[in-house]
Amino acid sequence: MLRRTLLALTAVAAFGAAGLSAPAAQAEWPERPMTIIVPWGAGGGTDAVGRIIASLMEKDLGQPVNVVNRTGGSGVVGHSAIANADPDGYTFGVVTVEIAMMHWQGLTDLTYEDYTVLGQVNIDPGGVMVSSDSDYESAEALLEAIKAEPKGTFKASGTGQGGIWHLGLAGWMLSEGLPGDQVTWVPSQGAAPGLKDMVAGGVNVVTSSLPEGQALIEAGRVRPLATMGQERLNIFPDVPTLKEATGSDWTVGAWRVIAGPKGIPEDIVEKASAALQKAYESQEFKDFMTNRGFGMVWRGPQEAYDFMAKSDEDLGNVMKEAGLAK
Repeated sequence: MLRRTLLALTAVAAFGAAGLSAPAAQAEWPERPMTIIVPWGAGGGTDAVGRIIASLMEKDLGQPVNVVNRTGGSGVVGHSAIANADPDGYTFGVVTVEIAMMHWQGLTDLTYEDYTVLGQVNIDPGGVMVSSDSDYESAEALLEAIKAEPKGTFKASGTGQGGIWHLGLAGWMLSEGLPGDQVTWVPSQGAAPGLKDMVAGGVNVVTSSLPEGQALIEAGRVRPLATMGQERLNIFPDVPTLKEATGSDWTVGAWRVIAGPKGIPEDIVEKASAALQKAYESQEFKDFMTNRGFGMVWRGPQEAYDFMAKSDEDLGNVMKEAGLAK
């Protein structure tokens, strides 16, 4: 009898101790290494941003932050891995603009609503470029020529069919009262081959971020006509916005948001977002982004979530009007 009583008291004491220690354990997040999933290949821009963020958050939080590349399916594989992770605050990822496009294309059911957002750290506005031997010295002159010629006369490139820079061009055309396919899109495996094709005379225009054309611009082989951002870029202060050049209100850019699966506890979100903002505001991050020509923007959890929702709506409208949605 005495032995049973002592065992019962021991069990009660252990239960009480566990109950008292639970909140303290939760408050100690993170207690173990974390993972940042990158939905794109190693060595690319998104991978580079993910790795600098991981290294800076690691220093601040005192735990290793490992970067894992989960590629495939035009971004679906990696974005699915982020959304389907355990919402315990130990797996995050770099969610890119493609999340606002893939479901419109019928590639996945995932949307921005499937994530817990920590913050936005980057946006690279689209741009309009022509070869240096082009007849067009301004975006206005180019637009006038596009309007004057039959549909399909001009050709453009800069990414794959239905990619972000294809939508950048289609959105610009729609904003000017033209069909989304007024300019024929020639798919490419990115801005670099698109620019090479343009310099060789294969296409008339490339729409991509201006930093992607920086080397050719500085070499005098490509002429930048406009940026599709809300303001001029620091690295190209003489290049006007589309608004300044043509009066168009259309803006578009490739962006990166740090997020995790839906359902992460709010206290962890607050701590993780604070660590992310501290990384964003560090001189090391500023130098890294500036040296690589990446655009910087900070939006906290709610503001970034709202931005993703607006981007989803805008790109969806363009894709539907341009016949690119399924």
